Amino acid sequence: MAQPNPMAAVGNIYRTPELWQKITFTFLCLVIYRVGSHVTAPGVDVTAMLDFFATQGGGLLGLYDLFVGGNLSRSTIFALGIMPYISASIFMQIGAAVVPSMDKLQKDEEGRKKITQWTRYGTVVLAAIQGYGYALFTTGVQGAVQNPGTGFVLQMVLFLTTGALFVMWLGEQITERGLGNGASLLIFFSIVERFVPGIFQMFSFVSTGAVSLLSMLGMIVVMALVVAGVVTMTLAARRIAIQIPQRTMARGRQREAAKNFIPLKINTAGVMPIIFAQSLIVVPGAIASFSGNQSIAQFAELFAPGTWLYFTLSAVLIMFFTYFYTSIIFNPVDLAENLKKQGGFIPGVKPGSKTAEYIDYVVSRITLPGALFLTVIALMPILLADMFAVPFQFGGTSLLIVVGVALDTMAQMQQHLLLRKYDGFMKKGGRVRFRGRNVQQGF
Repeated sequence: MAQPNPMAAVGNIYRTPELWQKITFTFLCLVIYRVGSHVTAPGVDVTAMLDFFATQGGGLLGLYDLFVGGNLSRSTIFALGIMPYISASIFMQIGAAVVPSMDKLQKDEEGRKKITQWTRYGTVVLAAIQGYGYALFTTGVQGAVQNPGTGFVLQMVLFLTTGALFVMWLGEQITERGLGNGASLLIFFSIVERFVPGIFQMFSFVSTGAVSLLSMLGMIVVMALVVAGVVTMTLAARRIAIQIPQRTMARGRQREAAKNFIPLKINTAGVMPIIFAQSLIVVPGAIASFSGNQSIAQFAELFAPGTWLYFTLSAVLIMFFTYFYTSIIFNPVDLAENLKKQGGFIPGVKPGSKTAEYIDYVVSRITLPGALFLTVIALMPILLADMFAVPFQFGGTSLLIVVGVALDTMAQMQQHLLLRKYDGFMKKGGRVRFRGRNVQQGF
């Protein structure tokens, strides 16, 4: 079985001008994003904001700060990052699933252009709302703002909204002229740049004696197993055999039906169920922080990470949102109709509604292990932190995004290399393939 040479595949990148130009353009856009991440919004004391996030920046704020590469805690002009655009895209995606007119628009090119334009308008609105909320938030952090007032709030809204729109433009440019999905790559870059400091911090625990060498080795082994599991589940799919009849012009005979497969991913929902679940479970803590009521604060402590109620509620919410989001982004009726139009069929299943029912049945079955996997990945960092008595720097949410985006980007590079008849990064005989995710998910 022929195995491609990875070094030769890397060399082929330089011999593919179009691919090299896309990689260079993407890299330059990421550099611009990184430079903007060091431009602080005027009127904010960064030291005070960093101190606040170091002590109280957990929950939803910490998750948001992770996705924007620390821009939120540093109060930069890119503090909102690509998240307003991602949120607007998700709203449009959910709207298309529940509003028939939007669903029709998605099925033709002009309709998709309209939805894209609506998504941009939605990004402006969400960025302005989030910018206003962040401006009020900074005024509530002690020592963060020297001259709070209406002028400061309007200034912050202007800078943060402009920054969010510029980041959206960068993401669209990467998608159009670069390599990979721009929004996903910006989040990928924001997460990866924080991995290196996290690694050094973990090893510093050993040098200070906070963690024994044996515990650190055990943590490294667990991390390797987690990464392997994430890669496996990201690529895992249930293949449904289909047959598409093919006719030949010779004597009007019909060839044997071409055999193919429909790959149904085990983890169709991606990382979204974890994000939805974490966004809801931090609500009691957020209400307690803003209200200052002692009774609400005591109630919110019941949902603190590490409590049995936190684990139970997180597991239930992740399971629910996995099925919910899968039902939104995957439509077995459309898949069955498209298969019927091509003259294809699933052996032993009647075309049309019966095929849709069968596909829906299979998706419902394979979603369960995907939901269980997401639950384990989301809760494992907290369990590891309790087990090794040290903060675990690599959450399951981060790994899911990093692995998924990396595999999607490698798949695009593979396609460019194969179009030029070069060997790619993947096996030939083993039929190893990377399947891309839904672009609208943004992760």
